[in-house]
Amino acid sequence: MDALRNVARAQAPGRFRQRLSWAFTLIIAAYVIWSVSTNKNFEWPVVYQWFTEKTIMEGLSVTLGLTVVSMAIGVALGLLLAVARLSTNVLLSGLSGLYIWFFRGTPLLVQLIFWYNLSTLFPRVSLGIPFGAEWVSWNTNDLITPLTAAIAGLALNEAAYMAEIIRGGLLSVDNGQVETTQAFGMSRSRALRRIIIPQAMRAIVPPTGNQLISMIKATSLVSVIAMGDLLYSVQAIYNRTFEVIPMLMVAVIWYLFITSLLNIGQSAIERYYSRGVRRPASETRRSAAAKANMLNDAIGKDQPHE
Repeated sequence: MDALRNVARAQAPGRFRQRLSWAFTLIIAAYVIWSVSTNKNFEWPVVYQWFTEKTIMEGLSVTLGLTVVSMAIGVALGLLLAVARLSTNVLLSGLSGLYIWFFRGTPLLVQLIFWYNLSTLFPRVSLGIPFGAEWVSWNTNDLITPLTAAIAGLALNEAAYMAEIIRGGLLSVDNGQVETTQAFGMSRSRALRRIIIPQAMRAIVPPTGNQLISMIKATSLVSVIAMGDLLYSVQAIYNRTFEVIPMLMVAVIWYLFITSLLNIGQSAIERYYSRGVRRPASETRRSAAAKANMLNDAIGKDQPHE
């Protein structure tokens, strides 16, 4: 019983330090909130005035639309690239690796500007027989608008990162599962759909959620190509009113709100796919509480009676 008493005594300083750190954190947080809320330079009335203004809401809808469309294309293309990267076909694997190398190795901002100025390299885009007759052609400036340039830049860049995420998830599946599907005569595509990808989701979902949150923030880069997203709308307003800080705070609050919702959704999806892998938090807490009660009972029984 002396050993149990020593364990309890050893845990006491740790609990004290934890409470002290919490108190210190709360004091710092309260001070920061007080400083920000009482600082007149933030011009909170201006923030409130413009927060749900029509121009801001239109920019917000563009940001959300760009995120959804670009992420969907990026995930779909990333899946194809990941499968090609794992292929035994040297050509497919090499081309996929080259794509990933290029788009991960160049800044997203540079890619967006490149797509927006594609007409400088190719004034016209045409379809036809290579080195032969053209069937149909278009003026590149008619095809590459700020919207199409933004989607192309964001989606193609995202596909390179998603390819590596999905490839890592597929490789995390035990090789015995793959061998089992082969033993049952399943085709590779069916095995991917029915067996491998569902098991790989545990490894794919967390980084994909992170990429989605990063995509929300990356859409702010499209303002450099005159795409009317949230940041561009904010800039258009403060260029007229010269209220730079409060307008930037409008954008900051909206970005924080959206990413917070995405974090909640990501946590829920992660819990869904982690079922059966780890015990629920409630069960862990109940187990810890039961052990603590047993420890206290044991110490109490060992105390001398008066």
